[in-house]
Amino acid sequence: MTESFASTLVSPSDVVFTAAVKARQEEMGSRSGYAKFESTRGWESRVTPVLAEFIAAQTSMYIATANAEGQPYMQHRGGPLGFLHVLDEQTLAFADYAGNKQYITAGNLDENPKAQLFLMDYANTQRVKIWGEAKIVTGDQALIARVSSPDYPAKVERVIVFTIKAWDANCPKHIPKLLKVEDVIPAIQERDQKIAALELRLKELESKLSAAN
Repeated sequence: MTESFASTLVSPSDVVFTAAVKARQEEMGSRSGYAKFESTRGWESRVTPVLAEFIAAQTSMYIATANAEGQPYMQHRGGPLGFLHVLDEQTLAFADYAGNKQYITAGNLDENPKAQLFLMDYANTQRVKIWGEAKIVTGDQALIARVSSPDYPAKVERVIVFTIKAWDANCPKHIPKLLKVEDVIPAIQERDQKIAALELRLKELESKLSAAN
């Protein structure tokens, strides 16, 4: 987004609430509610403590870009816990690891910096959408060290730096509740141990009953 365009925004939501979107909202009866929200609290355009905490807990996200012709592309990105880093209140960054060498996201950003990050927490049924601009950074060893993990077995090819223009946290409606395997296994193991203990106790009682008869 150019500075001249950014300066015309009345609310951060104007990044995506274009005239056409607002007309559709008006048609469907939701425009007055969003207009009131924009005039009071509205969307955020900077990293808050709540957003920083949410970002630090993620291991996966999606990044959306588009080429100069407007063709959109959505790509998954993941890494160790907290792989998406907060550099300051308007800047995020993450290490872009070697993949299938299609370089669609990188190529799109070379000609169109507008991008969106989509973070989904299925376990807690929460999602966050972040709009802004992204750029490719290579050769900055200090930045690479800051956003990469030495214990993560993947090669860092570049860093993607994301400047926030607006973000919104959606309602949990229609998000399926999915749990991480590492969060479920301890509970399953504890259950199995209790079952095994109960089965052993049952055999001991059956043995005592048999001996008594």
